[in-house]
Amino acid sequence: MALRALLGEYSKTGYGRERGIVNISAMADFKEAFPVLGYDQFAPMVQRAMQGDSAYLCSSEPIAYAMTRGTSGKSKVVPCTQAHLDRVFECGARELICQAYRTDDVSLVEGNILNLNFPSIVTQASTPAGMVRYGYSSGTYARLKPTLGAGGLVPSQESIDSLGPGITKEDWQRRFEMVYDDTKDLPIVAVMGVSPVILSFARYVRSRHGRPPSEIWKMKALFCTSVAKIHSVYGPQLQHLFGPAPVREIYSATEGVFGQQLDSYPYIVPNYDSYVFEVKTGGRVLLLHEMKRGQWGRLIVSTPVFPRYDIGDMVECLGPNYFRVFGRAKPSVILEHMLHRVLTAWAT
Repeated sequence: MALRALLGEYSKTGYGRERGIVNISAMADFKEAFPVLGYDQFAPMVQRAMQGDSAYLCSSEPIAYAMTRGTSGKSKVVPCTQAHLDRVFECGARELICQAYRTDDVSLVEGNILNLNFPSIVTQASTPAGMVRYGYSSGTYARLKPTLGAGGLVPSQESIDSLGPGITKEDWQRRFEMVYDDTKDLPIVAVMGVSPVILSFARYVRSRHGRPPSEIWKMKALFCTSVAKIHSVYGPQLQHLFGPAPVREIYSATEGVFGQQLDSYPYIVPNYDSYVFEVKTGGRVLLLHEMKRGQWGRLIVSTPVFPRYDIGDMVECLGPNYFRVFGRAKPSVILEHMLHRVLTAWAT
């Protein structure tokens, strides 16, 4: 289902037509026609879109542009088409809805959620249509979709943006203080965001105001994203400060929301209905669902904007459709993973 829908998006683009999209109907044809590309190869196409020729890469005119945090180098910019945003918003809500269903607690959908997102207005680019202003993806998505049910993100993303685009320690302290002032008397049910930012906020509140978040709010869930080792490294520290609320992992990036934790196991389940996943492992490329327990490799994702995109993440299979993203595709991360497997005598 996902491949068919994505092929429909690619058929509307110049790049798709160049790759012979009209002759593609199956996965084997898709893999043969479209090469695996990293962001460096897509970047000229993104720039082409920003300069007015969005039809080459995008199936529709981008509604916005979003940038990464640049944790692995220079920030990447992603065009946000309607098809891209539809998947981000639908998949982004799944973890929250799943947790509400599993606990029979509708307040997770209707209550207030702390907004600790990055600013959505950071820089601008000159285009034939005028200046395009854009910022970090977490803030951009929060601004475009601030609510799910009766509740929503507090404070508003517009309030976050009003403090400016900076992300220095001082900038975050001003942001954290505003979030604290605006929400300290509200019934907050959860926090959702980048794991290190959530942890930094909790530490700031304890240091600046003399009490941990657990004494201010009674959290029902901590929805954590954007880094590896959420359960092993961040989870215990977050629960120490926020209280015993369950930590739930979401595998998201600027390029999409690709999976989430659906049960008590600390692993993610991919969103197969919205994206196509492959993995390069052992010198060959498999579909992600073909991986066996103990196999690991470099993830390739097809999104509405980027077909067969080497996203630069490493993934390991922990069982049928259970996966762990253990870091970026860097030598140090791969070496650490190999040592971990040796020390834990992982069966291969």
